Amino acid sequence: MQRILPRGEIEALDHNVIPRVSLPDRASVFATRAARLRQLAVDSPVADYLLLMAQLVDAQQGALKDCAAPGASEDSVALAQAHGMPPLQAVGWPRDPMWRGILARLVDEVSRGKNVPAEAIEVCAALRRAVDEDPESLEDLAEAVLSEQDQGVDGAAAPFVMAALQVYWTDLASRFDDKQLPVVSPFGVCPVCASLPVASVVRVGGQYEGYRYLCCSLCATQWHMVRVKCTHCEDVEAVAYQSIDGRSPAIKAETCDHCHTYRKIFYQDKDLYVEPVADDLASLMLDVLVGEAGYSRASGNPLLWHGTEE
Repeated sequence: MQRILPRGEIEALDHNVIPRVSLPDRASVFATRAARLRQLAVDSPVADYLLLMAQLVDAQQGALKDCAAPGASEDSVALAQAHGMPPLQAVGWPRDPMWRGILARLVDEVSRGKNVPAEAIEVCAALRRAVDEDPESLEDLAEAVLSEQDQGVDGAAAPFVMAALQVYWTDLASRFDDKQLPVVSPFGVCPVCASLPVASVVRVGGQYEGYRYLCCSLCATQWHMVRVKCTHCEDVEAVAYQSIDGRSPAIKAETCDHCHTYRKIFYQDKDLYVEPVADDLASLMLDVLVGEAGYSRASGNPLLWHGTEE
């Protein structure tokens, strides 16, 4: 049985050999993503969608600046440590209603943006009405997207709802003390909020050089995981890497013949500016080809809903 270390021993551990967790930089996390989306939109077959999402992500950065969500209590953090669980678990978290105010701000700003498609303006207007008139439906939709339900989700509205939730949880994560995280946490989920990763990235620079980090789809936390290991089932024998000839060598799909799933992996030494959410969204052709080869995505992209409406 693996022993859960008490708080004093956790703080005494040397985390400098391989940084275990990288919490989001609230000053730039969404601004960096928006800039990358615009860069990737050049000559992209999905340029219009990337540019729309860039406007949404710009609005996220502004909303994050003013966000101060209620954090976890000392007792709840201690309980999470004792059980080796993420302290800000998204599913079931008692969300403050302020997240709906964040949603209202995001859809208002996107609606006022330049060259926003009429369909997107209609979605924003419907969400804005729901904030005032039907908050219960938004809470239901929030629970659905946080738990990545496959059915009954409005695919057009989901990215906007998820964007508001991202601001909320990125604020929480950016203000959290990583020394309070349990040494042991469940495999394959964010050690801060327990959400699934959107992709992984092999980083460059300083203490992070050459190490692979999984990237949370919700709170933008990154956490270390050894390379050549399935991020879904932990298999190390059946992992392979797929790419498209003639495309960027910085993007590959890490497939597993044990569980028949995949997630993308990005390499900063091949492209310093890769950003997991943006680059995953812009490389949908790789998803198509890997899907045709018989593999399923282990988890979705927060800015593109992969579920099926009822």
